[in-house]
Amino acid sequence: MKKIAVVNDLSGLGKCSLTAAIPVISVMGVQACPFPTAVLSNQTGYDTYFCEDFTDHMEPYMEQWRKRDFVPDGIYTGFLSDEKQADKILKLMDTFAGEDTLILTDPVMGDDGEVYPIYTEALRNRFCELVRRSYVITPNLTEALILLYGKEKMEAIWREFQEISGRERLDQIEETGRRLAEEFSLSAVVITGVDYREGEELVKIGNLVLEKEKSSWVFAEKSGGSYSGTGDLFASVLSAGLVKGYSMKKCAHLAVDFISASIRDAVEEGTDRNDGVCFEAHLGRLIQ
Repeated sequence: MKKIAVVNDLSGLGKCSLTAAIPVISVMGVQACPFPTAVLSNQTGYDTYFCEDFTDHMEPYMEQWRKRDFVPDGIYTGFLSDEKQADKILKLMDTFAGEDTLILTDPVMGDDGEVYPIYTEALRNRFCELVRRSYVITPNLTEALILLYGKEKMEAIWREFQEISGRERLDQIEETGRRLAEEFSLSAVVITGVDYREGEELVKIGNLVLEKEKSSWVFAEKSGGSYSGTGDLFASVLSAGLVKGYSMKKCAHLAVDFISASIRDAVEEGTDRNDGVCFEAHLGRLIQ
């Protein structure tokens, strides 16, 4: 059975990170091997939370994997709290990534034109190193701009992006994807959660799939608001599908279909955004 080392935090409530990744990767017929970065009572979008940082435990954790000659087929890296954790993950890649190990990095640093509280220039620099070692990355538009330009320039360019809509906006985002691929020598880039507007009206949510200079868009109807964990679900489908040999475009369509159905259920149930989407009933969509 194929195996993916999944680097992310474990949140008891919020249906994100490892609690989103493990069932998705497992139902797709791949073994999820969790590498926790922190243990939280609930994800950080809630008013309060308990968090136990796992940085000091990463070395002994890796040592036990090393004793067992672990060579994963994939490594999927998500949320990292600081540059120290990123250094540990760079070491994990050095230690366990074989010649054919597929590396996916989700550079979690911000959204909607703003950086998260964890953001530092040092963390950005480490994410840039992780990205250079990856086959594919799954940033949102904010994170794509941060990787290319840093925080201050990202904010200025983000404002410019808000002034354009329709095909012009999509073309500009495609150019951003191509610059990312060129700057970091990436085989593939997926920019997720892009608003597609016609004038002032938000029509759809798009995901840019760029692989070996070929680009395509996978769209979904906009329903509800922004929910916890949807990026984790998308990256999990992508990492498991690619390890199994699916095409990038097939993975993106699978992810969008799965997440869209999960969001529709969350909207119907009136689920709070912090609780995440109702994905459990739709895991069967991922069985091929």
